[in-house]
Amino acid sequence: MATRILRGSVGVQRGMLLAGAVLTGLFVLTALLAPVLAPHGYAQLQDGGGLFGSQQRPGGDHPLGTTITGYDVLSRTLWGARTALLVILLAVSLSLLAGVLLGLVSGYVGGRLDRLLVGVADIMYAFPSLLLAILVAIVVSQGRSSFAGGLLSAGLSVTAVFVPQYLRVVRAEVVRVKGEAFVDAARVIGAGHGRIMFRHVLRNSVRSLPVVVTVNASEAILTLAGLGFLGFGIEPNSAAEWGYDLNKAVPDVTAGIWWTAVPPGIAIVLTVLGITLIGESLNDLTDPRLRRRAAS
Repeated sequence: MATRILRGSVGVQRGMLLAGAVLTGLFVLTALLAPVLAPHGYAQLQDGGGLFGSQQRPGGDHPLGTTITGYDVLSRTLWGARTALLVILLAVSLSLLAGVLLGLVSGYVGGRLDRLLVGVADIMYAFPSLLLAILVAIVVSQGRSSFAGGLLSAGLSVTAVFVPQYLRVVRAEVVRVKGEAFVDAARVIGAGHGRIMFRHVLRNSVRSLPVVVTVNASEAILTLAGLGFLGFGIEPNSAAEWGYDLNKAVPDVTAGIWWTAVPPGIAIVLTVLGITLIGESLNDLTDPRLRRRAAS
């Protein structure tokens, strides 16, 4: 699959895909190997030599320095990749499951149920995505929580933002596919609605989802960082989170202390850039018009 996609790309398109794959691969490896790569724990404030100290300059046992609260910046940045990956997996899985099922039912059944589901999706679209995520976070865990509770809160917050997108994308495809001749043929031979929906309609209505998933994965990181920056994230002694660390680093920047803000900021930018490049490349490859333009 990956080899076929790479062979189908050319020129700048291939460069974007490779760059995105490298950046995303580094992010995933960092998240998986965080316990091995990080010199200290995400909430560790001291070792055998005593307390780390507040706002220590980079060097020695702390290659990227320490934060105002005494956390090791490098360790917090590495552990933050694991938190981001877990939120992406949870949010995308939940939103895919809910959005695809609702879109399938809405497009296939039609009628009043279709109008109701589309109306609810439109209402959710009316809210700014970050505001909707904040509201869900407050309802789920009053804005702050332990690692498990905060992870669930962040995941559900991002899920609430993405479900309407999957619903509308899948519904549009289902409405198109259910009018095809092979669906009518399945009805003629006596296939039930469940078999037609899941075997014939659904499998032909999800071809564009990989592109949507990559876009939403990058948005999930930004939403998680926004929640943490605004104080609705995970407690710092429960998990490392890039948005929270950026929030605490704002006063440091004005005082000339750059090392507490730059690492988590760069981590967010590179991760979002990598996933976005993959999404843009997949979008080009799935659009015949763009593919022909790239090849010419």
